[in-house]
Amino acid sequence: MDWTRAVDGYCERMGPEYWAEPVNAVTNLAFLIAAFVMWRRSRGVMMARLLCIILGAIGAGSFLFHTHAQVWAGLADVMPIALFILAYLFAVNRDAVGLSTKGALAVTALFFPYAAVMVPVFAAVFWLGSSAAYAPVPLLILIYAGFLRNKHPEFARGMAVGAVILLMSLFFRTVDEPLCQGFPLGTHFMWHVLNGVMLGWMIEVYRRLRLGKDAVAR
Repeated sequence: MDWTRAVDGYCERMGPEYWAEPVNAVTNLAFLIAAFVMWRRSRGVMMARLLCIILGAIGAGSFLFHTHAQVWAGLADVMPIALFILAYLFAVNRDAVGLSTKGALAVTALFFPYAAVMVPVFAAVFWLGSSAAYAPVPLLILIYAGFLRNKHPEFARGMAVGAVILLMSLFFRTVDEPLCQGFPLGTHFMWHVLNGVMLGWMIEVYRRLRLGKDAVAR
């Protein structure tokens, strides 16, 4: 594989130059701001702080991809996202569902066959393009929200809100290329802004869950 091969996947990019996607690059600040805010709010909640670190890495990786726009930078973009999904699922399985650490790890690992089945389904059924890779995530969040609605109603509602924000974000990611001719800036930058909000919100929802459980334990 040619790790330095140029990648042109977004409307805003008009060439191989470093700053060929200035808006897409700069809007990654949304992830860093969300990570900073939630780091300050998550004192004493170790898993939430770990999620903040991963969130910061998402912003850094996405910035690299929208500036360098090469294969290796694409990997730096998607790996932290995958790590955040897995870490959050583990946290939910352990602290909301109530599984043991081993059980939470085992259930979290089921995300891989779930994604392997659902990504092709979304790609075939809906006109999503590369966004089909992310489409199973809001569905999974809603499944967890439904499952936890009686045990942790506030947490479940918070997850549902996160899923709705992610669906809005996916819309802007999906229409970036189709609207490109009439809107050369593209809409991918809204994927960054809304995802920064959504991921920060998901950490906040988890933080509230953990502090609620700690308060009961005391």
